Amino acid sequence: MLDLNQALALEHAREAFPFEACGLLVVRKGREIYIRCRNLAVGTDQFVIHPQDYAAADAEGEIIGVVHSHPGLPPEPSQADRVACEASGLPWYIVGSSSGEWSTIEPSGYSAPLVGREWSHGVLDCYALIRDWFQRERGITLPDFPRFDEWWKRGENLYIDHFAIAGFFSIDFDNLQAGDCFLIQVASPVPNHAAVYLGDDMILHHLQGRLSSRDVYGGYWQKNTTHILRYGHSHSSW
Repeated sequence: MLDLNQALALEHAREAFPFEACGLLVVRKGREIYIRCRNLAVGTDQFVIHPQDYAAADAEGEIIGVVHSHPGLPPEPSQADRVACEASGLPWYIVGSSSGEWSTIEPSGYSAPLVGREWSHGVLDCYALIRDWFQRERGITLPDFPRFDEWWKRGENLYIDHFAIAGFFSIDFDNLQAGDCFLIQVASPVPNHAAVYLGDDMILHHLQGRLSSRDVYGGYWQKNTTHILRYGHSHSSW
């Protein structure tokens, strides 16, 4: 990035505090320019670029980088930053809104570990963990779905609406196999958490605000399970 664009992005970051600012670096007529974008994310620790702003930036020229801020924190890339950078296929520029310091990351083949990954809704959350498990263990690519933090408090029911579309069907507990998934209701009117069964009474899951982990399936998790799902084809519907 050129110094002028760094200054513009830092100004944007400080105006957006305590929320993350986001923007795009675009080449237009041979010059790099920073374009501000709206952040659709609900929380203060993530960003989602408004699709209209992304389209407008793309119409301006060639998008060559993604820019965002870390409010009140160093600009060290998080696991979620690295995962999203890989998905974008572009360099990422991160600015600490308080310090004005910068860091840069580029796609390098990074993938977050299944156990011990950091939480970031929509990037590294319980559904992202299930998608990654199926990709790595079964070679199956599950579809992704846009989701914002605490969707279950806004009348949405994303797991019930989308798991059938993703290729899952409901099964009985008596027929449990490794790779089956549990939908779990955690302080919510609808199932808002999911885990994949590893066998031997163990699950892999990622609870909001915690590191992903393996845990015994029983007690609270079993008591609050609403659906047991299996990937594949079934003649029944749910």
